[in-house]
Parts: sequence; structure tokens; C-alpha cells
Amino acid sequence: MTRLFNDAADFADQSIDGFVAAHQRWVRRVPGGVARSTSTPPGRVAVVIGGGSGHYPAFAGLVGQGLADGAVMGNVFASPSAAQVVSVATAAQHGGGVLLTYGNYAGDVLNFSQAEERLNGQGVPCRSLPVTDDISSAPPTDRGKRRGVAGDLVVFKIAAAAAAEGRSLDDVAEVAARANDRTRTLGVAFTGCTLPGAAAPLFTVPAGRMAIGLGIHGEPGLDEVEIPTADGLAELFVSKLLSELPDGIHTPEGQRVTAVLNGLGAVKYEELFVVYGRVNQLLTDAGVEVIDPVVGEVCTSFDMAGASLTLTWLDDELEPLWTAPADAPAFRVGAVESAPITTEPGAAEPIVTQAAFAPTTEASRAAAARVVQLLEAIRACIDEHADELGRIDAVAGDGDHGIGMQRGSKAAAAAAQEAYTAGAGAGTVLTSAADAWADRAGGTSGALWGVALRRLGARIGDHDKPSAAAVADGVHAARTGICDFGGAEVGDKTLVDVLVPFDDQLTAAVRQGSSLIDAWQTATAAAEQAAEATAHLLPRRGRARPHAERSLGTRDAGAVSLSLIVRTIHDRLADTRPASNIPIREGR
Repeated sequence: MTRLFNDAADFADQSIDGFVAAHQRWVRRVPGGVARSTSTPPGRVAVVIGGGSGHYPAFAGLVGQGLADGAVMGNVFASPSAAQVVSVATAAQHGGGVLLTYGNYAGDVLNFSQAEERLNGQGVPCRSLPVTDDISSAPPTDRGKRRGVAGDLVVFKIAAAAAAEGRSLDDVAEVAARANDRTRTLGVAFTGCTLPGAAAPLFTVPAGRMAIGLGIHGEPGLDEVEIPTADGLAELFVSKLLSELPDGIHTPEGQRVTAVLNGLGAVKYEELFVVYGRVNQLLTDAGVEVIDPVVGEVCTSFDMAGASLTLTWLDDELEPLWTAPADAPAFRVGAVESAPITTEPGAAEPIVTQAAFAPTTEASRAAAARVVQLLEAIRACIDEHADELGRIDAVAGDGDHGIGMQRGSKAAAAAAQEAYTAGAGAGTVLTSAADAWADRAGGTSGALWGVALRRLGARIGDHDKPSAAAVADGVHAARTGICDFGGAEVGDKTLVDVLVPFDDQLTAAVRQGSSLIDAWQTATAAAEQAAEATAHLLPRRGRARPHAERSLGTRDAGAVSLSLIVRTIHDRLADTRPASNIPIREGR
């Protein structure tokens, strides 16, 4: 279990602060993560990596000369927000463009892709590359759906070495993509991992058994077998990885690879060395030459007892990039000529800025007060159900949905109160809440709720008292935004399975002349029924997809949280008492 923490909600931020305090020779704190503290020649491409916290040395430990220029750090096991990515990239870039590279998880893809679009729009050339090395998470025909695990290190290192040579952004992106295409990883676990503040691990493995194909966020394995000997594990790793060679390689004989034997948190280095001795022998027997292998912890999962083996098939260009010097807190190769500590703090973009206040009216101010009340009720509802949402999510996912929704709803309620107190109308209050929710929650749910609240706020506006038709139009805009941004459809076992019938019923009832409260009640009943029905679906998207059968009989956590929220909103709308707990302070 994770024993040392203060407030679990602050664990990630406090961990980063302590890491920076201990490694100022390499890194500096910037909003959203860390950037190099050493100077870099202008015009160089910046390689910015990132993902959720809880995987050290990934990601912050890989920032330094010859490696990453910055690392974006989300909350524990949750992708960083797009705003965090933009902030770190802005601080880390040197004028030559930015390559964003990260593990292939739904929330990371959504947020890093959104950041890529924003950076390009701001005149910072940007490319994005998700790492897809985990062979257990999708078949070879669907390699683009595979997760990124310990193979991240090799892709990051090769990309960074190409950038250090002064190559163009297109060249750096191309060589990183080639390294990713030639990288394969398989992992196993003997126990689950426990998040800070959690009373139980995300999943368990029966005593004496080993889960094959785990994910670094605690996703359950695809199979369970008796724990083998160290040699037996080495034979499993090598046989599986040699059975899937990269395109263009027809036999392992005569090839060169680098091997990364990674411990996931609780397996000791000495155990890994025993395993690696047999790995090396098996690869040699297969005619494979191993170049600069790595044995140790490169991508962990708190206290998970487990290990993974990564093989990257090198070529004449990739090999010198892998072996090039690097100096980061957790990864050092060769001798690097130390660069001076930068005297420029770096221009990080603020994570969340207060939205500019549009002119407003008394009617919109009254509506804004009700919005604040509703968001506070949502926060209380999520607090009450966070543990259950996490339990549902852990059946086939990583169990962080409740925590993420807690962070997001709490931040949204606080931001809405702040905007209202400063004089904002209803639309701006919702926009402020959207930005705060997306940033603090991170992950897929944070990104989607940010989109939803922002779309709703745009339709509500800051002038008129919101009519039933305006609210219904805003909900439909939120639906369109979520479906377009996330790509999910009805039947994928996501919150979209609830959002679509809720929107359909709300729109239909409003058009038939129902009041907002009556229409919302009709739509809420449909939402609750749809949330229950997700228990009979198999997930087709997200982290739960590789473990689809495990989730059969369990509702989707995102669908359940949405149904809880729309019920809470109905109950508060039906309460016509004034929002007396909201301090009224006019002006800005």
C-alpha cells in the first residue's frame, strides 16, 4: 500500500514539488509539470513527454540533457489537461517546435491532441505521437489501439537524441514514430497497486498466480497462470516478444535490439537481474545482439509487484540515437557536457485564467447564482458517491473515475463561486467552471466535462434568464461537443449512452411545451434507465476495452456519474428556495 501521504488529493502536486526540490540541477517547476533547468540552444526542437503521476521515473525523472525538455504531470493515474500540456510546452520550447509524446490512453490522446491544436494555433509548430508498445492490449492488426507502457522510455530517448542533434521537427517526429513502430512490450503482475488514500488495491491476483498483460494503471491482466521461476518468466517474455517482429524483419537472427527489463514498483533489482540473465541468454541463442540494455525501474505503478520486458529493434539510425549521452535524474548514459542552469524562468502559459467578463444583466446574475448552487450540489453528490464510482471503474479500468470526478467537481464549484462573486453572468460562470474542471480532473472525464460545460455556457450566455429552450439547446450542444471530441457512440459503454437519451428526451419534452423542471425529470428518468442498461454492454473504447468481458454485469462509471448529476440537478431545480448560501457581492 501507499503509506506516506498527507491529503491524497494533494499527493501528485506535493510529490512534484519534492522531486523538483531534490533535482534542481536538472529540472524547474512550471505550471503543469517540470521543464529543464539547463539552458538549450535556441532553435532546437523540444521533446515534451507526460501522463499521469504515479509512474516514477516516468515522466519527470526523464527530463534532462539528451532526454526530454519537459514533462507534463497529471493527477495520480489521470492524464494531464490540455491546459497543463500547453503550459509545459510553452515553458520548455526553444523556437524549433515541439514534439508531444505520451502513452496511448484515451484521456492522454484527447488532451495532448487538443494541446497540439492550440500550440499550432498559437504559432508554435507541434506534432503529437502516442506510444503503442504493449502487445497484450490489442492484436497486431490494431496496433494503433495498444497502450503505451515501459517502451515509452526508448521512444522518448530516441526522439530527444534526434532533437539534440539539431534535426527538424519533421525529422524528430519521423524517427520517434519509427522507434515506436519497432518497440514491443509485455508485462506481468503478481499483486495489484494501491492509490494514496485507498483502502484496497485496484485489483488483486490470487496467491501463487501471475496476471499476464497488465497495464501500468492497474488494469487487470488478460490471463492468469501459476507464478513461474525467474527463468520461466524470461522464457515467457522472450517467446511472446519474438513471436511478433516489426514489419520488414522476418527473423530475429542477425538483428540488434535494446532490451528494457522494468520493475513495476515492488520487485527488487536483484530479482530483475536474475530474470535478465536468462533473457540475455535466450536472445543471444536466437541470434539477436543486445545493445545497451536497461534493467531497473523506468515506469512503475506505485506498489505493484510486477515486471515487463521491452524490445526495440534497432537500425543504423536508431542505434546511435539510443546510445547517445543523456543526463536526467533517473536515466544517465555516457558523458554529457553540463549546460549552465538557465537564467530564463521560461514563459509558461497560465493553467486556468479567469474568463473575461462580458456585460451581464440582473436576470443573468440571478441565473449565475443558481448555477453556483447547482455546481455545489454536484460536488456534494460526487463526494458522496466517489468510492462507489471508483469501485465500478476498477472492475475493468484503473479505478480513478471517482477521484477524478471529485477533483473536477470541487474545482468547478470553487471557480464558479469565484467568478460569480467577481460579477460574472451565468454563461461566464459556466465557462470558468469548465476550465477548472478540465484542468483539475484531467483524464478523459475532465476533458469531456470541460467541453460540456463550456458548450452549455456559450448557449446560456450572460444576458437573459435562461429559458427551457435555451437550456435544452445548451445540453444538445454539450452532447455534440462530447461526441465530436471523444468520438464515442451509443453502445460503446461510456457516458454517451446516458447523454444521448437524456438529450433526446429533454429536447422532445421542451418542444412539447413542458416546463424545464418537468422536462428535466422526464430526461433524468431516461438517463437513469440508460445508466442501468450499460451493465449489459461490452466496452468498445478506453482503458476498459481490453478487459471487456470483466465489465459485463457492471455499469459504466461515467454513465453512472452522469445519471447521478442530472438527478441532483433536477432535485435542486425543483427546490425553488433562493440560493441563500451564495454571498452576493456585485461588481468586479
